[in-house]
Amino acid sequence: MFGLAWVQQLILSHINFGPTMLMVEVRGILINLVCYMFLTLLQNNYTGQQVQLELEKVKSDNLGAQFELLKQQINPHFLFNSLNTLKSMAETNDSETVDFIMKLSDFYRFTLESRKLDLITVQEEMKIIDSYIFLQKARFGDGITLTNELNNDVLKTLIPPFTLQLLVENCIKHNVVSQSKPLHIRIYNAENKLIIENPIQKKKMTVEDSLGIGLDNVKLRYKHLVEQEIEINSDEKTFQIKLPFINEYHHH
Repeated sequence: MFGLAWVQQLILSHINFGPTMLMVEVRGILINLVCYMFLTLLQNNYTGQQVQLELEKVKSDNLGAQFELLKQQINPHFLFNSLNTLKSMAETNDSETVDFIMKLSDFYRFTLESRKLDLITVQEEMKIIDSYIFLQKARFGDGITLTNELNNDVLKTLIPPFTLQLLVENCIKHNVVSQSKPLHIRIYNAENKLIIENPIQKKKMTVEDSLGIGLDNVKLRYKHLVEQEIEINSDEKTFQIKLPFINEYHHH
């Protein structure tokens, strides 16, 4: 723009425009410079936003892939144990064999239905727990009991599918469960938290225990879905996990 103004002055040097024309030219140059800078700023801002959107998309896709992996990790050993239990029941002509098969079928139907969902109601989750505990009782008998003290309001709140099931499974994996030393699991609500607790009856670590991923799975799912932390309390007698209530969920 300065070059064009200089060429114009050379070509029209024989004409005396005076200071007024020079001011007009300078003003025009400044206006063009401001417009150019403004358009460049807009372009850079747009490019930056596009890059940011791409980064967010990559991040979202990565988190989504991680979350799908978490879903796939649910119940890695449960089917194997259930089939072993079913085999034993069939060999002894146990009268509850048919009921066991129906509950096992219900459990995996819940698994297939819930796998596509981020959250379900606590009431639906308790149906999963009921089937799971029935199957575990076929294996442990009176060695395991579960007390459900949740009220109707809590049953309407939301929870990641199989959260409580994973935590109950975690309790069984890491504690002695036997007729002589029953494991009592309690699920209740207090202080706007859903709480699951059990007495600590530690057993020696096994290969199955070393592969346990239940608690980490629950932590990551709460962090991914609702950006909230679960609370873990443990002393010499009781192990307790507090889950924050989820009343609504907006995917982002």
